[in-house]
Amino acid sequence: MSYYDQVRAAADTIRGKVREVPEIAIVLGSGLGDFADTLEDAVSMPYGDLPHWPASKVIGHDGRLVVGTVRGRTIAALSGRCHLYEGHDLGTVTFGVRALGLLGVGTLILTNAAGGVNTSFSQGALMVIDDHINLTGHNPLVGPNEDRFGPRFPDMSAPYDPVLRSLARAIALDLGITLREGVYAAVPGPNLETRAEYRMLRTMGADVVGMSTVPEVIVARHQGMRTLGISIVTDQCLPDALEPADIARIIETAGRAEPHLTRLTTHLVERLS
Repeated sequence: MSYYDQVRAAADTIRGKVREVPEIAIVLGSGLGDFADTLEDAVSMPYGDLPHWPASKVIGHDGRLVVGTVRGRTIAALSGRCHLYEGHDLGTVTFGVRALGLLGVGTLILTNAAGGVNTSFSQGALMVIDDHINLTGHNPLVGPNEDRFGPRFPDMSAPYDPVLRSLARAIALDLGITLREGVYAAVPGPNLETRAEYRMLRTMGADVVGMSTVPEVIVARHQGMRTLGISIVTDQCLPDALEPADIARIIETAGRAEPHLTRLTTHLVERLS
């Protein structure tokens, strides 16, 4: 069975389990899975129950797809994602987003926990992604193009939809939530960066750094989806005052900031057209 057929089988299975196909989906990053529990009239599908769907085995990732309603609008939430550093190829890493695209999702919101490279970003801050730098050394579109997904050379002049970013900023202002804006640098991981690497990232123009999101955005844009990315700054990566990484504390910080992200996302979904 071809990769496209595997993705199609997963999308068809989801379609058969839900009352209404969602037009909006959100990918929940490390420590951010609680949002899925806020969906009403929800149908929860463990990844293991969906054909060909890769399991998520990283701490802070539930590993389930939830379809339900937010303020009366049907959305899908991916509670957990796969990462390149787990040893997966990018076809596997982006399988969930590919399936959402074939399901009919037109708008994709991606969230993540990221390290703060910009010294003005405080721990726990939210940042809407303006652009990204792909430092993973990989691209999910390498190889023969599957025209049923999208074109050979998709445009990436504005991978993060400017209208969605503007709407997110306006909603954050209304809610009294501080929302930064900046550039997300994607690295393969799993180790966190050295002091010299943080200096390099800052010089390159990165504001935060993480190990996800960018491959998903590339395939989402390949399939014609509108995308919005939001990072939670879980730690400050200051080269001259760098402390040993504590993954448990990073996930705890993401969890503390999640209520703000949930409020922002809930209002965003309500106002999306």
